[in-house]
Amino acid sequence: MRTRHTTHTLSNFPIYSSAFLSNDLLVLGGGGGSGKSGIKNCIRLYRVGNDESIQLLDEVQLGDEDAPMSMAVNPDESELVCGINSTLSELREGKNENCRVFSVKDGKLKPTRRCSTFQSDDAEDYQNVTSFSPDHNLLAIGSTRDEVVLLAYKTLSPVAPPILSQSGQLYDVSLSPTSLVIATKENLNVYSIKTSEKGDCTLNHVKTVDVPESSSSLTFRAARFHPKEFNVLYTVMNASPRRKDPRSTPRYAYVCKWDTSTWKMIKMRKIAEKSVTCFDISEDGKMLAFGSSNYTIGLLDSQTLAPLLSILKAHEFPPTTLRFSPDSSVLVSGSADNTVRIIVVPSTFGGSWKIILIGLALLFLLLAIAIQRGILSL
Repeated sequence: MRTRHTTHTLSNFPIYSSAFLSNDLLVLGGGGGSGKSGIKNCIRLYRVGNDESIQLLDEVQLGDEDAPMSMAVNPDESELVCGINSTLSELREGKNENCRVFSVKDGKLKPTRRCSTFQSDDAEDYQNVTSFSPDHNLLAIGSTRDEVVLLAYKTLSPVAPPILSQSGQLYDVSLSPTSLVIATKENLNVYSIKTSEKGDCTLNHVKTVDVPESSSSLTFRAARFHPKEFNVLYTVMNASPRRKDPRSTPRYAYVCKWDTSTWKMIKMRKIAEKSVTCFDISEDGKMLAFGSSNYTIGLLDSQTLAPLLSILKAHEFPPTTLRFSPDSSVLVSGSADNTVRIIVVPSTFGGSWKIILIGLALLFLLLAIAIQRGILSL
């Protein structure tokens, strides 16, 4: 199916993170990273028009600090949370206030709070996951040190001891009202969340979900709870290359739908010929979006996992971030190739095919009646 979509080239702005504050306010994070690349690290606020246009409203330049590699929003407070490493000199001194909060008011971004969730003097370590609980009271921060810290959002103070992953690289964290799921390369680690009257949380490890035996060559890449039905979780799995000859292994990607009451897989579907690099679910829970290393953007039906829409060659480099608008009418993709694509999500899918199928059914019915009455003969 075809839809309207527009690419915008942003000079010297490789994009690594994105989030919608409202249906028409988009935040993008990116830059050249912690090295002396000459490309500025910054956060930008844009207004998205009904014609897929974007208008720059504000920009916060981060100087010698790192590029924002992950972000999430609290629309109730009109606030943005993102991961930004401090300067290299501060990292060497053991000072890294990586978790940053910005308020957004009257088209302006304003830094308000910050805290540290991990310490490292290595600039290659950064906050790669930023995820809210459904009520926005809890904030999960993950890092490339394979550690997850759960914070009370109002105070940015830890509410439980940090969780250090022992099962491979940390890729994603998703929260429901009662559970926290950590997706690592090798498995899903499921924790129950119990909150006391004082606001402290107790995290209990209740389940480790491994890659299905029939799919042992796959690795987890993303995990997201359904925003309306918390007994459903979606995961993305990529095929991992064989060590002996990586070129001989197809790098297919799959999406899986899980029943979290039993942790049984409900559905599994191949969605891409190459590895998936980013993933999102619409706020109404009806659609899944993915970006692939072959530069494709795809849209799926969340119930059946059937493909709804595909945009080939959406970027020159693999997409790094995907976000639905709050009303699920727009999908935005960004890439390190300095481009952002604004995609209009159709209100309905496959309407013309439905009409064709209904027409064919009526035609066959009329033919059958004609044959039965002897008007036509075989």
